[in-house]
Amino acid sequence: MAAGGGGSCDPLAPAGVPCAFSPDRQAYFALASTDGHLRVWETANNRLHQEYVPSAHLSGTCTCLAWAPARLQAKESHQRKKRKSEAVGTSDQIDLLALGTAVGSILLYSTVKGELHSKLISGGHDNRINCVQWHEDSGCLYSCSDDKYIVEWNVQTCKVKCKWKGDNSSVTSLCISPDGKMLLSAGRTIKLWVLETKEVYRHFTGHATPVSSLMFTTIRPPNESQPFDGITGLYFLSGAVHDRLLNVWQVRSENKEKSAVMSFTVTDEPVYIDLTLSENKEEPVKLAVVCRDGQVHLFEHILNGHCKKPLTSNCTIQITTPGKGKKSTPKPIPILAAGFCPDKMSLLLVYGNWFQPTIERVALNSKETHMCLVRDISNCWAPKVETAITKVRTPVMNSEAKVLVPGIPGHHAAIRPPPPTKEVETKRKLGGNEVSIEERLGAMDIDTKEEKDDLLQTNSFPVLLTQGLESNDFEMLNKVLQTRNLNLIKKTVLRIPLHAVIPLLQELTKRLQGHPNSAVLMVQWLKCVLTVHASYLSTLPDLVHQLGTLYQLMESRVKTFQKLSHLHGKLILLITQVTASEKTKGMTSPGQKAKLVYEEESSEEESDDEVADKDSDDDWDEDEEQKESEKDEDIDEENEEEDEDAEEKEENGEDRDGASEKELNGDSDLDPENESEEE
Repeated sequence: MAAGGGGSCDPLAPAGVPCAFSPDRQAYFALASTDGHLRVWETANNRLHQEYVPSAHLSGTCTCLAWAPARLQAKESHQRKKRKSEAVGTSDQIDLLALGTAVGSILLYSTVKGELHSKLISGGHDNRINCVQWHEDSGCLYSCSDDKYIVEWNVQTCKVKCKWKGDNSSVTSLCISPDGKMLLSAGRTIKLWVLETKEVYRHFTGHATPVSSLMFTTIRPPNESQPFDGITGLYFLSGAVHDRLLNVWQVRSENKEKSAVMSFTVTDEPVYIDLTLSENKEEPVKLAVVCRDGQVHLFEHILNGHCKKPLTSNCTIQITTPGKGKKSTPKPIPILAAGFCPDKMSLLLVYGNWFQPTIERVALNSKETHMCLVRDISNCWAPKVETAITKVRTPVMNSEAKVLVPGIPGHHAAIRPPPPTKEVETKRKLGGNEVSIEERLGAMDIDTKEEKDDLLQTNSFPVLLTQGLESNDFEMLNKVLQTRNLNLIKKTVLRIPLHAVIPLLQELTKRLQGHPNSAVLMVQWLKCVLTVHASYLSTLPDLVHQLGTLYQLMESRVKTFQKLSHLHGKLILLITQVTASEKTKGMTSPGQKAKLVYEEESSEEESDDEVADKDSDDDWDEDEEQKESEKDEDIDEENEEEDEDAEEKEENGEDRDGASEKELNGDSDLDPENESEEE
């Protein structure tokens, strides 16, 4: 089976191209190349048998294919109500080939008629088909898609029999059990379904990346003593994108064991896998794995339980070209596919290129661990290019003519004035002078190239941007995206075609992750694209998947914005407070002057109380009338105090006279003790 996805731009898409050998003796090899063509080759003589080009081969390229089983084709040939001899002859030929496309439709191609048999569309998938599988007994077709659903088709009526959700993400691979009662599906995890009830029977861990291939490796369980229910004890193989390990799983009776029992290691991602089924416990499984690096790894192992270490290949096959000359070195030739022949002792190798592959049968030698085949494919296919020599002349146009360029409304090319007519001889005369190359080029009126330093015109920006996105030209994109004119950016975004909107957003996402100076410019472009083309973007079904990186980038940038704004506010508050305090320190305090100063008249005999009153009088602030009344009261108080002082002086004088008299009489103040003795 093929693990290829057919040249998808998705980084998690399988490598390689969809291809498969026919089930009946491997008589044919079908492949769907990247140009959308289906080619069927005869393996016996390496001849192209048929080539089919679907009507939508560019928009809906083939993503997977599968041959119908030989039993089913024999039954269909009998149902056509033909004669026995014709029916037998038809049953020997390979008939139906199912093709899954990138737009969600399935094509059934008949190799006998050489034309499209039918198309399965209604009620099916609305996204890329990842895998198609035929049921050998019922004649049904099973398909899985990126829309997370698994569909069971009735091929005769071209209608959906059943449709159910297979996973929370894309379902990438399918495989039907040998008894036809179970179905394996895988995205990143692997599920085993009961086809009758559409219920999950077992879960398996799976891989870290999408599973690209699933296939059963055994028909009978290793322990034949126990009763066999058709599925318990069987082994199956799985391979994934960007994974160099092929895991082997076993269906257990209990649902506890979910991990792989063993694994095979290869040198690169598997592109094509083929194996021989083991019909009993003593027969080993032979496995041929074609890797993306162009090598084939052969394994031979008896599946009988757990194996901790990954198993390495028994033999590796490579193909190289013969080195021409002593100095030239051989170059490797990639192997595209490999399949075991019915005798299981030889291998069909498909190598070279997809447009003209070389098919060769190689006998296997179990003793050799490495086989290097030298093949010369230079003479096998030489492209025949039919070139026609034509004379191209520039058309003469009037000044009123307007030439429209497709893709941009209103955009027209510059009009050149008609060149002066010159009579140019179409045939050279024998013996005449030959015209120089310069004169011939001048006669053809070829414009000289403009200088690189010329500025770009405004109306050429949408054309340059579209061409730069299609060709991934870094310099051309820089010329357009580094403009700072907002008006020019809006006009450019308005004029670009719709198919260039998503590539433009992806390019802006890459540049937003770069230098902050360039990110400032990209934000202006991003704002214009999202505002102008918002209605178109809302109609895209897979917009979340395509712009997931941009959303994560914006979310990571916005997470710290609130914290930064809080910090910015606090810093501004601190700075304003510091500047305000510095201003207050630098300012000089204004001089304070009293509104009123009162001075008393000079007096020699002023008491301490009057001095206190003077101090307090410096602070009053009252009306003039109150001041005058208080002055009068103070004068009266002073007069009264002077009278009291005079009286005290008189009393003191009388006391002094009395004391002098007592001293003269001999009386004096005695102590209390002397007074008592005298008494």
